[in-house]
Amino acid sequence: MKIAVVGTGYVGLVTGTCFAEVGIDVACIDIDQKKIDGLKEGIMPIYEPGLETMVKKNYEKGRLHFSTNLAESIQGCETAFIAVGTPPGEDGSADLKYVLAVARSIGENMNNYMVVVTKSTVPVGTAQKVKKEVADALKRRGVDIPFDVASNPEFLKEGAAIADFLKPDRIVVGVESEKAEEMMKKLYKPFLLNGHPTIFMDVPSAEMTKYAANSMLATKISFMNDIANLCEIMGADVNMVRKGIGSDNRIGNKFIYPGVGYGGSCFPKDVKALIKTAEDNGYTMSVLKAVEEVNERQKSVMVTKVKSHFGTDLTGKTFAVWGLSFKPKTDDMREAPSIVIINALLEMGAKIKVYDPIAMAEAKHDLKDTVTYAKDEYDTLIDVDALLLVTEWPEFRVPNFDVVARLMKSKVIFDGRNIYDKEEVKSLGFDYYGIGI
Repeated sequence: MKIAVVGTGYVGLVTGTCFAEVGIDVACIDIDQKKIDGLKEGIMPIYEPGLETMVKKNYEKGRLHFSTNLAESIQGCETAFIAVGTPPGEDGSADLKYVLAVARSIGENMNNYMVVVTKSTVPVGTAQKVKKEVADALKRRGVDIPFDVASNPEFLKEGAAIADFLKPDRIVVGVESEKAEEMMKKLYKPFLLNGHPTIFMDVPSAEMTKYAANSMLATKISFMNDIANLCEIMGADVNMVRKGIGSDNRIGNKFIYPGVGYGGSCFPKDVKALIKTAEDNGYTMSVLKAVEEVNERQKSVMVTKVKSHFGTDLTGKTFAVWGLSFKPKTDDMREAPSIVIINALLEMGAKIKVYDPIAMAEAKHDLKDTVTYAKDEYDTLIDVDALLLVTEWPEFRVPNFDVVARLMKSKVIFDGRNIYDKEEVKSLGFDYYGIGI
């Protein structure tokens, strides 16, 4: 079986590599020659645990191919996945120009029946636009080649994407014909041997499922952050509240950890896009507007705590920041709360020393030379006035607090993810500030 994946960003590269891992012949296509050349040399454009090894193995075995030539690469393919970016416009809507450009190119170059699948996160109705672009291109060529469109949204967690793809908790596919459904069943058969469900539905429902899923998760995060802020006012402990409600299987214990807000490439963009889709269709997503508002406010909660302790003039103060990426096990800095926090402290006159196990290079694109980049977490602590834990990387979970205390000028910790035991840290002589505790 031969397929094409257009786009070698996060979704496209993981998708193509995992299909190759189960023996499918995969052509990964991108317009960026430098990226394609790098992939052939084993140079990854993104960080994802396990991906580099898998890419190299499947490329060497001849199952995974990289090219900038779409016309050549899609010949003989039974399925073509569109996995290019859908960046948000100024109004929050998803920009579909790259998706539609790929659809047009497929129509200009295909020579056999195929299923054209949108893997990118796209608004409801996009598949029909893709179908029109392909059909119009075929018409201009004067050929009548049958094809189908499908929607197959991804549900990959950054930092665990390989496992999510190879062992999915569900596969959602939107189709409009029995032939397309059979093709997608054939493609995903290797992933269904362990009983993971494939849910087939109409195309608009599949497109909506992706936005609804991400928006629900974002809602849980913002709700818990709102509860945390109220807990702090009322003298309750949000960690206890979290355990109490998480034991209810109707609620569950995932995505109810308070912190400094969500970020990344998905939640912020998809919440905005769904709000805009609703507005364009005469409806107001009141809950999601509140989710977005709470999240933006939450990114400043740690700054408020710093001001409460040190005042608003931070001239002469130096702070250590542990963790820059929006979540652990990724180098993704998109919409990362760390950027908001660091910029706010810099504006008040502070000096900042930062460390992240993976995201330092990416962070430099945003922070440039405004901060000092440390060689490790302990290097950030030398003569600082406080430590700010922003991203809960595993190596930050059990630091040597004796060393931490020795290195710091003053013993103050702002724990943005509640990973430390408040009473234990305070017993060691630290001033401790968590979220909602």
